[in-house]
Amino acid sequence: MTSPRSASAGGRASTSSLRDDIAKLIADDGLAPGDRLPTEARLAERFGVARSTVREALKRLEEEGLVDAVQGKGRFVSAIAAAIVERPITRYEGVTEMLTRLGYAVTTSVFSVGEVEADASQAEALQVAPGTPLIRLARLRYGDDEPLVFSVDHVLRDALPGPIAHRDWSEPLTDALEAYGQQVTSSVARISAVDLPFEIARRHRLSGLGPWLLVTETCLTRTGRRILLAEDYHRGAAIGFNVRRQR
Repeated sequence: MTSPRSASAGGRASTSSLRDDIAKLIADDGLAPGDRLPTEARLAERFGVARSTVREALKRLEEEGLVDAVQGKGRFVSAIAAAIVERPITRYEGVTEMLTRLGYAVTTSVFSVGEVEADASQAEALQVAPGTPLIRLARLRYGDDEPLVFSVDHVLRDALPGPIAHRDWSEPLTDALEAYGQQVTSSVARISAVDLPFEIARRHRLSGLGPWLLVTETCLTRTGRRILLAEDYHRGAAIGFNVRRQR
């Protein structure tokens, strides 16, 4: 039986982890398409979480098409549940979270942080006026001491009040935003294959590690506010995305 999860783990993290646990349960218990899942009460007892957390995790699985809900009868394993993929392209997750899930020991180098004004493209992505104050943050994330993700983030200045010099910028931005009531729950992203910009590669000694997957992502809060514009260069030889397709 899976060990109970701490109740203080936080709603977002618990729901995300529980979604993975239930998906793993389907495989580990040998459930086939059409088999009925345990009830919410049974799942809550099995994983040591509240029923509301179970309900949210099941809702995510329904949205992904892995579980079918039949009113009055329960929830059943769908026909495509056997095609569960790791790190689906449709799932929102922070860079540190993603690398940790892939099994890396993650460390972060902060190269620069400062206040800037939104240019035309940044203003359009964040749906603010040009000149709106932003915080620009450039970081490199390492996995097992290997450079894996170079990030340039632009976050609305008013979302993170206080002097920027007094904050630990190696920590996930999503955690800092959540501390101020700005929980990032979704994003709109574009993925393209690129070379790392020459000046970045030269300055930070990252030449010869390409190709890179550039994920340009506009991150939204639960209320729909566009709060963060992230440009993450993923080292293509080490990191990929998966997708499940159906008619």
